Amino acid sequence: MLSWGTIEYGKRMGPQIKEARTAIRWATDYLLKCATSTPGKLYVGVGDPNVDHKCWERPEDMDTSRTVYWVSSKNPGSDVAAETAAALAAASIVFRKVDPTYSKMLLRTAQSVYQFALQYQGSYSDSLGSAACPFYCSYSGFKDELLWGAAWLFRATNAVKYYKLVKSLGYDDQPDIFSWDNKYAGAHVLLSRRALLNGDKNFEQYHQEAENFICKILPNSPSSSTQYTQGGLMFKLPDSNLQYVTSITFLLTTYSKYMAATKHTFNCGNIVITPNTIRSVAKRQVDYILGENPLRMSYMVGYGPDFPKRIHHRGSSLPSVTIHPQSIGCQEGFNPFFHSMNPNPNTLVGAIVGGPNQNDGFPDVRDDYSHSEPATYINGAFVGPLAYFAGIY
Repeated sequence: MLSWGTIEYGKRMGPQIKEARTAIRWATDYLLKCATSTPGKLYVGVGDPNVDHKCWERPEDMDTSRTVYWVSSKNPGSDVAAETAAALAAASIVFRKVDPTYSKMLLRTAQSVYQFALQYQGSYSDSLGSAACPFYCSYSGFKDELLWGAAWLFRATNAVKYYKLVKSLGYDDQPDIFSWDNKYAGAHVLLSRRALLNGDKNFEQYHQEAENFICKILPNSPSSSTQYTQGGLMFKLPDSNLQYVTSITFLLTTYSKYMAATKHTFNCGNIVITPNTIRSVAKRQVDYILGENPLRMSYMVGYGPDFPKRIHHRGSSLPSVTIHPQSIGCQEGFNPFFHSMNPNPNTLVGAIVGGPNQNDGFPDVRDDYSHSEPATYINGAFVGPLAYFAGIY
């Protein structure tokens, strides 16, 4: 998502584009290592999540075993492999002009990892069991990742074989969500670009699907299946709702940008949807997250006068090693630090938390991970819309 944001909105990022590339490379270096260290294996996780979750300790003190998990032809993981391929392919576009050698390596690796996803089909949840579930089970299966991976490889290569693959994956689910688990809507918007910007009739289906998705999101649309809080926030699911808000908002700004470029409009039932209709819903979400909400609370840590002070994050909630050089063991972090009502000693500037509940309430307590936990998949999707609105205003 960070790569997609950089591809779509890089020109509006100003000097921050260097920071974006650095952040992307930090992740792609790791993914390259995962994909190329051992032939026939794709490493997909480090550390037993069940053991790690039982500890509240600083990264410097971690002493749980660093168990390594992988998928292979015998234990397939098409979802995690195709997602890895999508990430590498998207990043290859980001680095194409600034570091062509790195870009080619990313693309080459993306192609081989995707080939593995396609050839050995199966879900990583089935292969890894409790190392994936219940934390990051693949609830939506792996067909959405196969489509998403093929769509990104097509965007990166323009190769007919990926176009054929996209087409062969057929008609698919029409969800009203976009998340780390379910990629269909993202793939549809990504592929719709060809229909809108290039007038390519072969991609008509995807711009239809992208518009069906948007009709399920917009509040006044007859086919809307999306709840909004009284304060105006899109509300999808109670656990870490802002992940859906940032991801969907990214699709809204991006599709409205494609529409504006071609003066395109469409209908949800009898309501005419213009780029502005979509843009205003997206802007409302961004503004809500940054503090225009009933609590006047910014859900981005360190931004604005009032923001979450007791986030569910080990490094933020435990004293720094400079202040407390002695080790804090696995269980020692819970009392007094985890259960304390004091604000976290270290401010994780820029992190966006899970966000308010459906009544626009936010208790700001550390053990309430559904609302107080930050995540890269909340932040990663938000950078694009922020750059978009920064560019407009």
